[in-house]
Amino acid sequence: MEKLFYTRTGKMALGSRLRMLSALFTEEAEKIYEQNRIPLKAKWFPVFYMLSQNEEKTITEIALEIGHSQPSVSRIIREMTAKGLVKENKKSGDKRQNLVALSAKGKALVPAILEQCTDVNKAVEQLMQEATHDLWEAIGEWEFLLEQQPLSRRVLEQKKIRESSQVRIVHYEPKYKTVFRALNEAWISRYFEIEETDTRALSQPDKYILNKGGVILVALYEKQPVGVCALIKMDDPDYDYEMAKMAVAPEAQGKNIGKLLADAIIQKAKELGASRLYLESNTRLKPAINLYYKLGFKKINNRPSPYKRVNIQMALDLKKN
Repeated sequence: MEKLFYTRTGKMALGSRLRMLSALFTEEAEKIYEQNRIPLKAKWFPVFYMLSQNEEKTITEIALEIGHSQPSVSRIIREMTAKGLVKENKKSGDKRQNLVALSAKGKALVPAILEQCTDVNKAVEQLMQEATHDLWEAIGEWEFLLEQQPLSRRVLEQKKIRESSQVRIVHYEPKYKTVFRALNEAWISRYFEIEETDTRALSQPDKYILNKGGVILVALYEKQPVGVCALIKMDDPDYDYEMAKMAVAPEAQGKNIGKLLADAIIQKAKELGASRLYLESNTRLKPAINLYYKLGFKKINNRPSPYKRVNIQMALDLKKN
């Protein structure tokens, strides 16, 4: 029944399956100690091994070397001390700094433990030869990969990819006029103040953007408008269009919508024959600034701006991107 359960759940139950495998190995380890008549619990082995290599160590040192928490090591030390396998040399009021070492009884177990380790290593090697995949090497590889990028972050990226696939970028229609204004006013009001230039463009997008050769794109998620961005025609010798008025609804953030809108606007600018794209922003908007850099925009020298909030201006060479 257990195998059927994991077949149904798939990779979602990886942690549960690994715990089950770990429990199986722990159960077998306990049997091995019993059949060899060694009075040691499987969970004590990492601590026992570290102490068998040195005369004395602190709990903090042991915890760091075996990758356990200090409370966990402290519990094991207490249990081993109760069985007479460990002795403490109390040097401070902080138990974590007390030196611990194997007692004479603990040291007497070392030869038997070493013999058992030899048998276990050979048994595991035999098991690995019978298996199609090398579990030991796979575990090391997985640990390395998860150190580089944790599973939680990988899951978040997959969520973004899935949700991004449900986003549609469409051209502006009159029915989106209210949402175009509302989304932009929301983020501007949150960080700055709405200026006269904002009011004109947001209240009359046809007059100030579309009729002048510009474009407005709208992002739909589950058929609802959740993001907007404009491409404004510029009367400038250096730049053809400005990417502006990008806004994403708070509840839709984290779905890669800003990137999808920006990519679509850049592609539209290329289709319209633009060679250089311009934008204005503020460094307080760190996610947006990071996005612009990833898209290839570069910071340029200050130019006159109609907005008080602008403290950074950037440009993108479309011929190189």
